[in-house]
Amino acid sequence: MSRDATSAMLERIEQDNVRFLRLQFTDLLGMPKNVAIPVKQAEKALTGGIGFDGSSIEGFVRIEESDMVLRPDLSTYTLLPWRPQEYTVARFVCDVYKANGEPFEGDPRYVLRKTMEDAAKDGYTFNTGPELEFFLFRMIDGKPTTQFQDVGGYFDLAPTDLAEDVRREIIIALTEMGFEIEASHHEVAESQHEIDFKYSDALHTADNVITFKFAVKTMALMRGLHASFMAKP
Repeated sequence: MSRDATSAMLERIEQDNVRFLRLQFTDLLGMPKNVAIPVKQAEKALTGGIGFDGSSIEGFVRIEESDMVLRPDLSTYTLLPWRPQEYTVARFVCDVYKANGEPFEGDPRYVLRKTMEDAAKDGYTFNTGPELEFFLFRMIDGKPTTQFQDVGGYFDLAPTDLAEDVRREIIIALTEMGFEIEASHHEVAESQHEIDFKYSDALHTADNVITFKFAVKTMALMRGLHASFMAKP
């Protein structure tokens, strides 16, 4: 990472009045992980990375190899629009490195990037466009249930589809985070919904999928609902 790029990003973080940074990555199974740091640690994160215990992450390393480092990808910087403005929170998606400075071979981002590079050598561009669907269930006493939030069907609208407001808030948040949303609607099953965003290269899309799930689950929880991306929960 160049010194100019680091300086420009630190200036942007200051201009955005960011108070906390979330450094996100995924384990070997694709489950998102996260460590939060105060903004005073931003320069350290952008120049040398932030260390963590890799032996506690599913599919990573053994205890004697536990020292690992998260290095933010500057292109993934975005504010979390649902956080209070007086305590602005931003996030970076990170690449995982070993203590010796080499990329960690089990980092899903690294594996995908290598695959894209191999495809490029053969003259191919690897684009993906997923169709993400999710269910919204009621929460009872703070715990998720499988009770439907609505009984709508394919392309239904209010009052049958009671999640129009939730989908709208999710779309507004995703748009503020840089997504190009193409459409949203109620799906076939009760309490099942779909929000479509524009395709991109495989790495950018993979990052977007993790961000999408994170945003949907968060926005649903703020309305007392549980979002599930299981095919048939």
